Amino acid sequence: MRQAQRKITLWIAVLALLLIAVGLPALHQPASYHAFADARSLFGVPRTADTLSNLPFAVFGLWGLWQLQRTPTLSAVYRRMATLFFVGLLATAAGSSWYHLAPNDARLVWDRAGMTPGFAGIMGLAVAQRVSDRAGLTLAIASLLLGWLAIAVWSYNANLMPWAVFQGGGVILILALQALPPRPGTLRIHWSFVLAVYALAKVAETFDTQIFELTGLFSGHSLKHLLASLAALPVIAALSKR
Repeated sequence: MRQAQRKITLWIAVLALLLIAVGLPALHQPASYHAFADARSLFGVPRTADTLSNLPFAVFGLWGLWQLQRTPTLSAVYRRMATLFFVGLLATAAGSSWYHLAPNDARLVWDRAGMTPGFAGIMGLAVAQRVSDRAGLTLAIASLLLGWLAIAVWSYNANLMPWAVFQGGGVILILALQALPPRPGTLRIHWSFVLAVYALAKVAETFDTQIFELTGLFSGHSLKHLLASLAALPVIAALSKR
């Protein structure tokens, strides 16, 4: 597929996701959403495991920013998207920790807002590798703004559908891009690993209580944080090879 065809296909897919987000019936968050399995508090930290399991996001975010400084050959466009991704990891650590100290809808806004830059950055990197640098940067900026808009919609009228499409549609988009060969000279990120740890994180989140009952040590939600943070490793590894 030629580059022009890739761009047209990409923007048609993005438009389709936007139409789905606004066209589907409203989706409401379950009333029990904030009832996580592990409510233990240690050392004065409320919900210790769910709160402190966000630390790897901060560690990988700082590591990634440090690695960026050691990679002078990276293009300006890739540097901006990678910076957005790693700063997003730091924002995720802060927002999710703040939320888990006292889970409620008001704090969940900050949790999701912190996740959005990282998600936008990783989508931009995927598009840049398979379509073009400009398309990747454009989608990263658009995703950042649309993600925050989806959070605002949920906060205003409790409709979670735009946020669900933002997350799910982004993953489907990255998966679909794997059918295209990488462009020469691009940052070689192993997307199969990124998609695998994301899928495992969603499974762990779904079976939060069951995992806690099975292990007695940690919950599925705490495990979700640890697994999701590992998505940074392929990006850091790709930078180190440059």
